[in-house]
Amino acid sequence: ERAADAYTLAIRFDSQTKNYKLYYDGQHYVGDKRFDTVHDLVADGLIHFYVELKASDYIASLSNESNYAESPYLAYTDKRKRLHRSRKSVNSKRLEFGEQSQGSSGSANGSVQQQYLDDELDSIDDVEKYEKAHNFKTQNFIGLHWCDFCANFMWGLIAQGVKCLDCGFEAHKKCSEKVPNDCLPDIKFVKNLFGADLTTVVKARNTPIPVVVEKCIKEIEHRGLEVEGLYRIAGLHDEVESIRMAFDKDGENTVISESKYDDINSITSVLKLYFRLLPIPLITFEAYRIIIDTMKQDEPRSRTQIIKIKEGLSKLPPAHYQTLRFLLAHLNRVTEQKATNMMGSDNLAIVFAPTLMRCPEPDPMMSLMNAQFEQKALETMLVKFRDLFSRMSTTQNFEANAKRPSFDALRISDQTPHFDKV
Repeated sequence: ERAADAYTLAIRFDSQTKNYKLYYDGQHYVGDKRFDTVHDLVADGLIHFYVELKASDYIASLSNESNYAESPYLAYTDKRKRLHRSRKSVNSKRLEFGEQSQGSSGSANGSVQQQYLDDELDSIDDVEKYEKAHNFKTQNFIGLHWCDFCANFMWGLIAQGVKCLDCGFEAHKKCSEKVPNDCLPDIKFVKNLFGADLTTVVKARNTPIPVVVEKCIKEIEHRGLEVEGLYRIAGLHDEVESIRMAFDKDGENTVISESKYDDINSITSVLKLYFRLLPIPLITFEAYRIIIDTMKQDEPRSRTQIIKIKEGLSKLPPAHYQTLRFLLAHLNRVTEQKATNMMGSDNLAIVFAPTLMRCPEPDPMMSLMNAQFEQKALETMLVKFRDLFSRMSTTQNFEANAKRPSFDALRISDQTPHFDKV
């Protein structure tokens, strides 16, 4: 029996009558495409029938015989990559930790010197190589458009193909299924920093660390490490919103200095908000399951547990891994001042666990039960930072770590910081 909102559409083409169920929900449709009028739907259908009748074999061979290596899109992407590399010296300067701080706040020696973090500089060359799937969405093209994969015309009245919302790649729907995960996002398509995918943001701006994370941590280490309740006390809502909108509008040109925002808690709140709004959490669901399982099953901070946590971290996308390591190194510097800021690794874990980790299960009771394990996991990552983020395999003898420099080597000081490369 026909549904109340369904009708029958009969189209006669090539001496044959074809019957379709026609639906209406404000627009008319028989499949994925929706039309304002039945006349537009029929016209698009007739175009589809005609193309299939006259060129079905050719259409079927379009994507199969196309050479992606010779496509116009790949040539354009290679040109953009060369442009990104030419800007390396400019982008690397964004990883500086600013001018020398005045006063007693900042690092333990009362100042924060202008320094590069060697690991982040090394990873700049690899940012463009981060694997990222295209964010395709069905598109209504106006005018004549050709597929960036097969270089053939995209026919139809509406929904002629798909377009990547992050880089602008246009293709037939079938062709898009054969495109590799090589999206190189363009800033003009990535309009906001907050709420945007982390890998998309770092690839669009060609920097291993998101500008929000980098600038906020720089400012916090410049003047806030000794502030009591750092990260625990919330900032003013209006200031937090003002900073968020400034980052979305101005990006790396955003000014968050003390002269403009004197409450350091507003800066820390912005940093937490950025991680909270990530569509994919910093510690992804795949890594989450491995890490939480070992927190439930294995002896706390045992060799076995460290190995499994490191295995979980290895599942993180490169942009997530680099950002997490950058953040945890900073939080360890916060804990070094716990005598004055009252924020040890346990307190920071309570604050950051729900921000960096999200239970993939929809059951709220499961999320509640996992909360304690999330906190313990993050606290372990802070305490065992060296073991988890070093190049040395955790399957080797951890006693060798005792010969390594202390965490002071990671401090931003007058000396070039030591940071084990991953």
